[in-house]
Amino acid sequence: MAKAMADRHIFGQELCEIGKTNPNFVVCNADTKACNLEHFADLFPDRAFSIGIAEQDMTDIAAGLAACGNKVFISTFAVFATMRACEQVRTFICHPNLNVTILATHTGLQVGGDGATHAAVEDVGIMSSMPNMTIVQPADGVSARAIAHWAVDFNGPLYVRLHRNPVPDFYKPGEFTFTFGKAITAADYGKDLTIISSGILLAKAYEAAGILNSRGIGARVLDMQTIKPLDTEAVIRAAKETGAILTVEDHSILNGLGAACAETVVENCPVPMKRIGIPDCFGESGDPELLYKAHGMDTDSIVEKAMELVRRKEG
Repeated sequence: MAKAMADRHIFGQELCEIGKTNPNFVVCNADTKACNLEHFADLFPDRAFSIGIAEQDMTDIAAGLAACGNKVFISTFAVFATMRACEQVRTFICHPNLNVTILATHTGLQVGGDGATHAAVEDVGIMSSMPNMTIVQPADGVSARAIAHWAVDFNGPLYVRLHRNPVPDFYKPGEFTFTFGKAITAADYGKDLTIISSGILLAKAYEAAGILNSRGIGARVLDMQTIKPLDTEAVIRAAKETGAILTVEDHSILNGLGAACAETVVENCPVPMKRIGIPDCFGESGDPELLYKAHGMDTDSIVEKAMELVRRKEG
């Protein structure tokens, strides 16, 4: 796996490249330098608007631009996009179903040293509760680049969950295709359980599956890049074929990917299930890897909880 930039920077850079041949979108920034979109103004000054640290205003301005027929991208930290501007997103973007894409950066425990208040561990739950909102999350720079191209053509409220820190590419450049609404099978070692992940922890889930395989436990790994609408068919199929589901996410276990999968499983094919993520608590300051370990989100903990789940499945 090659070293890559943070997917937030890759996404912004790709939008700048797309803008050179596609004049059909505009950009609003909150002066946070969240994903390199501040450079969009250098290339296209008539299509870029710097609003300052005023996310509510930025959201309302984006809604106005979209109401006039524009495709609009807005960019800021996830905590500000989903909490400071929550009412504006709900009432002025989602309710009228406007064509605004929210690029939300610094999600989950990756925020680390930026401080506990900046760690967005509730954002998926907030956004998923809003009608008309779609949520996608890349696992690396390769998938971020592909999603950027898809997002330009998407119509409607869209929340793109991006990460703070550089991570190695999981997918190979030129070999990845983003298919909206469909989970990607990242690994398939057998039928003892399925690990469902999304975003930056996919690599840990994949690594855990390899360790489990060496111990005689066959795990399927699904990359759920579209969180809403969830690929319920893939979740139900995994439950039926492997008999146990383990979810892994850099988000609260309340109202996130794990909760959505649990709702699908319990309503369609109840099987033993476990959610790995942030418990009912706020984010914390510190090294992200240490925080992952503290919350049982590191590779070794995923392996341990997977083995416990398989034992539970086997009675």
